[in-house]
Formats: sequence, C-alpha cells, structure tokens
Amino acid sequence: MAFCQVQFFSQCLDVASTVNVILPEADMGIGITTSQTGSLPQVLYLLHGYSDDQSIWMRRTSIERYAAKYNLCVVMPAVNHSFYTNEIHGERYWDYVSEELPRVMHQFFRLSEDPQDTYVAGLSMGGYGALKLALTHPERYAAAGSFSGAVDIQAMAASDWHKDTFRNIFGKVTNLKNTQHDLFYLAKQHSNSPVLPRLYVSCGTADSLYNAHLKLVKALQKTAFDLTHEEIPDRTHEWALWDTEILHFLTLYVR
Repeated sequence: MAFCQVQFFSQCLDVASTVNVILPEADMGIGITTSQTGSLPQVLYLLHGYSDDQSIWMRRTSIERYAAKYNLCVVMPAVNHSFYTNEIHGERYWDYVSEELPRVMHQFFRLSEDPQDTYVAGLSMGGYGALKLALTHPERYAAAGSFSGAVDIQAMAASDWHKDTFRNIFGKVTNLKNTQHDLFYLAKQHSNSPVLPRLYVSCGTADSLYNAHLKLVKALQKTAFDLTHEEIPDRTHEWALWDTEILHFLTLYVR
C-alpha cells in the first residue's frame, strides 16, 4: 500500500488541513494478501475518536494490511473535538467531512465514485460521526460501522463529561433531541429512503458506552435498516478490540 499525507487548504475550515490516505499498489510487498481487480479503488472514510487525530488508525491497528486485499483506499481525516459537527463556536467540521473532503479526495486520486464502493466507519466519537454521515446521506454509502460508538449524544451532553466542549460545539445542549445531531431521530427520518446502507454497530460489554449501544440497537431494529450488532463480552474502550472490529467490518461488507 502507498501512504500519502495530504495537506491542502480547506475552504470549509479556512485553514490548512491534513488527511492521511492509504492507496492500493500493484505490488504491495512480501506477506501481504492483495486483490487486483483492474477497477478503481473502493473508498473507506475511517474516523478517529475524541482524543486522537488522522494518524491514530495506522499507529494502533493493521488497517493498511487489512485494506490491501480489498483494493481499498482508506481516507483518515482529523476533526479535533468537533463530534463531526459544524460547531456553534468553532469550525464547520460537518461540512468538511460530508462535502469538502470527498470532493477533494476524488479530485486528487482516481477512486470509485459508486456509492456501493463507498464505506464509512469509526470508533467512539468517530462511530458517532460514521453513523451521522450514513443516516443523514444514506444514498452515499454501502455500509457504515460504529465501534464503541458515542451514539447517544443527548445523554452525553446532559452529563458532566466535557460540558464546555459540548456547549462550544452544540450550543444549548438541552436541545439536541430530534435534531440533525440525534442519531435516533436521523434513523427514523431516513428509514424509508429508497436506498439504505447496511449498518454495523459493536461495543464491549464492559465499556461505559455499552448501555447507549444497546439503546441504539433497539431503536435501529424498529427501522428498515439492515443492522448487524455485536456485543463483545468483558471488553472495554480499547484498541485491541477496534483492531479486530475494523477487520470484521471489512470482511462483512467490502466487496
């Protein structure tokens, strides 16, 4: 796989932005399983969690090796603490990840533009971001994955967890239910869309976000989305789990 650190000026953020990208090559080296189809690479947008950046998936997992056999380009942006949202007091990270980033990646690289070749996944805050993208624009993605996702944004905003950050992002944190930030609301609103992505959500049973995971699973089971969910016994918020989960996601959904 080729590794590219792409630095470009983001019009949405009005600042230079860095994105890590891995791309398939004809010869990927000893011990790497590959699949060369002759077609343009499929695309996975892979999102980081609250405390990380665009480098973390390559530093903590084997995503480069996993992607090799699927002719898969992996795009890893950085969004700071934004929860993949246009911040009330800050930057337009939702516009960046949902509109500008895909457009720029397709300008810079020869990638498949078929929604059936396009995937999004992430961990923790990135799990929330991945589902937010897929539930808001269901026609754009073949599948979306959330691993240990921070999926109940209303409950998190009402807690004592990083209250100042949530106010800077969302403003009045009591008003998030039934808005474009609420995954439960988005799932109901878009469940009747003519094209729906397949959804994968997983969480360790010892994770503090496990109850929110179960709540979302129950809500998604009442919709038309094709849902696969996993509860991994005794696992916490940990990279050893997410390394396994991204491979599982690719195995299940990527063609």
